[in-house]
Amino acid sequence: MLTPQQVVDILANLFDGEGADDYLGEDVTQAEHMFQAAALAAAEQAPPALVAAALLHDVGHFRGAVHGRELMAGERDNRHSHQGADWLAPWFGPDVTEPIRLHVAAKRYLCAAEPDYFARLSAASVHTLSLQGGPMTPAEADRFAAEPYATDAVRLRRWDDDAKDVTVAVPGFDHYRALLAELVVGP
Repeated sequence: MLTPQQVVDILANLFDGEGADDYLGEDVTQAEHMFQAAALAAAEQAPPALVAAALLHDVGHFRGAVHGRELMAGERDNRHSHQGADWLAPWFGPDVTEPIRLHVAAKRYLCAAEPDYFARLSAASVHTLSLQGGPMTPAEADRFAAEPYATDAVRLRRWDDDAKDVTVAVPGFDHYRALLAELVVGP
């Protein structure tokens, strides 16, 4: 069984290594994107678990965590949201993992529920949306909205969309070490 600090160290190593990789055609790195999402969550005074979810939401793209990074080259979604949530589940509760699991679905939901939302998406997000199933149907949107963590996933999605600014300076991984360690629940 890993200690909370060992779990945080595993995550830190991913951010230090693969985090420097490009972020699916965006102008920021993977780590910069995730740090910005967490900073946006913290600025809105989100609960600690949701700040952690914002920080970790794209961990499913890291090969060191799962089998990520095929999304932009593939013809379908690699399910990075589900893979990342499943990988994190032995260490974090559903208040962290479920918004992560639902953040791709939240993009699809928002495209269906808010007419102006699609226009806010970056070119890379439009591309990935097409691989992720496109906007939800009305029935899918109703089912999504009924999910227990749907509201948190929508908040996370909005931070995800806004976390692509090369001019923003935000705290790095070390800033979140204590928060993450407090949230580790163990196996």
